[in-house]
Amino acid sequence: MSCCDTTPSQPHDLSRRINADDKRLINCKSVDVNQLCPIKYQWAWEHYVNGCANHWMPTEVPMQRDIEQWRSNAFTDDERRVVMRNLGFFSTGESLVGNNIVLAIFRHVTNPEARQYLLRQAFEEAIHTHTFQYVCESLGLDQRQVFNMYHEVDSIAGKDDFVMSLTADVMDDGFRTDSPENIRRFLKNLIGFYVIMEGIFFYSGFVMILSFHRRNQLTGIGEQFQYILRDESIHMNFGIDLINGIKSENPGVWTEGFQQEVLELIDKAVGYEVRYAEDCLPRGVLGLNAESFDDYVKYIADRRLERIGLPRQYNTRNPFPWMSETIDLAKEKNFFETRVTEYQSSGALQW
Repeated sequence: MSCCDTTPSQPHDLSRRINADDKRLINCKSVDVNQLCPIKYQWAWEHYVNGCANHWMPTEVPMQRDIEQWRSNAFTDDERRVVMRNLGFFSTGESLVGNNIVLAIFRHVTNPEARQYLLRQAFEEAIHTHTFQYVCESLGLDQRQVFNMYHEVDSIAGKDDFVMSLTADVMDDGFRTDSPENIRRFLKNLIGFYVIMEGIFFYSGFVMILSFHRRNQLTGIGEQFQYILRDESIHMNFGIDLINGIKSENPGVWTEGFQQEVLELIDKAVGYEVRYAEDCLPRGVLGLNAESFDDYVKYIADRRLERIGLPRQYNTRNPFPWMSETIDLAKEKNFFETRVTEYQSSGALQW
């Protein structure tokens, strides 16, 4: 019917309206538009709302004090190595996560409310990449050096290559989640990015950078890493809920053999992360050393395993208990009160 046609329209087929019970996280055949309502997966919507409440931009964080400290003699060569290595890894890691969301995960997650969160997360990954460009520009760093470390630093290349190996099949244009084996491949992708990359690989860097912040150094960078840490906590929680949801809807894929495969992947990831800590801290700085990170990486790996229904493997202590407090920024100012860290509407976040 044309826009000028006055002929009465035919009655609509109300049976085609989507019911919440018909929704699925993957392999939902009725996906055509991002039809949110009625919402089935309330957890996905809550993650989206929390992500929006944590909105921030790096350029609103003052960097003058960081610039003065970086240009002074305030840091040893070993301390500068820690900062540079982490900027190099994060600048690539965030980009890889963003690419995976846009090119792989969004195509295969067929639920609208989960897709709504993925759209938000993709934007946040862009903000994080923007953050590292802003830090490099502010401190006058060689941006080519920082953004190419994934080619030039073995400990960074190893982590990136390992995670990328878990997504090669899923990135293929012909990949479909239409069989138990392919669903397992998709779950490996999700575990690689949400559990390993965002849940394990990022956390050593958070400890290292925020250790400067705790000493009242590089407080602008530290503030931005606090916001990134809070973003990543939501990313990881969404990813774990997504993984567990797919397992629940496709119980046949979570076999004992596949669980053992996941345990082996996590163990390999722990090895890569311990080697990265050794590379960042060959002699130790800020009261940190590679041995403490061996304990920490295994501690957080155990926590991630439990969240996806697998047993602990390491049973180590947490050498950095202050990290748990750092995530909850809404209740405090930053460590040395450079400014209030409760940003815009972030006080609405529930932790």
